[in-house]
Amino acid sequence: LYMEADRVATDTEREALRGLTQRAMKHEPIDYLIGRALFFGLELQVDPRVLIPRPSTETLVEHTLQHFRVRNDTPPEPAAQPADGVAEPELEPAAEPAAEIAAPAVHLLDFCTGSGAIALALARHLPTATVTATDLSDDALAVAAANADALGLTDRVTFRRGDLFDALPAGTTFDAVLSNPPYISDTEWIDVPPNVKDHEPELALRSGTDGLDHARRIIETASTFLTPGGLLAVELAASHTDTAAKLAEAAGFRNVQILKDHEALPRVLVTHAPS
Repeated sequence: LYMEADRVATDTEREALRGLTQRAMKHEPIDYLIGRALFFGLELQVDPRVLIPRPSTETLVEHTLQHFRVRNDTPPEPAAQPADGVAEPELEPAAEPAAEIAAPAVHLLDFCTGSGAIALALARHLPTATVTATDLSDDALAVAAANADALGLTDRVTFRRGDLFDALPAGTTFDAVLSNPPYISDTEWIDVPPNVKDHEPELALRSGTDGLDHARRIIETASTFLTPGGLLAVELAASHTDTAAKLAEAAGFRNVQILKDHEALPRVLVTHAPS
């Protein structure tokens, strides 16, 4: 309508615009009004059943991608030299070139998946990855499954309903445990702006008296489900990262770091399970 100012709007267009305007005046986020959000180059379906993906979460995804790309690109160890120091004679070249060594499979776990943003971005950009994504909300899982189907990733992303680790079979292990869990504390909830508080799912936002109920459970249990040296990455409120780092150290994790997001705020805890 804006680009065609001289054209008279149809009745259908006017009705649609008025409806959207009324919703916007009640602080409903634009992502819900148009029904989609962009995240790490993906277009995802979003509605009030799921949290709207934020740019800050792309920091977690980018670090995870870089971690596995570096790991998979590690060059092989040089061939051992003969003990007597005499070089072996050169061999005739093989009739066929050696096949390229495939990158190892990567098994990832995404807690509190919501729209599936983290799981689907990683599956899209890590072709050897399989992802298990969990959520406590059946509604959220329905949205995530629809996004996986639209992106053609249903063969590599599995969705499970449950409360964090309770959703997993015993003995399951992963190369990385990732999450953007709820992290707003009860005392902070009163100051949350209405475009978030009144429209996005409270289940995906609040996490107890200190905002760390979910992150604490993830950090304290993750090593049981991680392969040796496996990656743990958790998005947090900037005010919680110091406490989360201490929790990770107390749980035996090593190389604890806090990454800054696109606004230079300390937001993402990254660390590794004992080798």
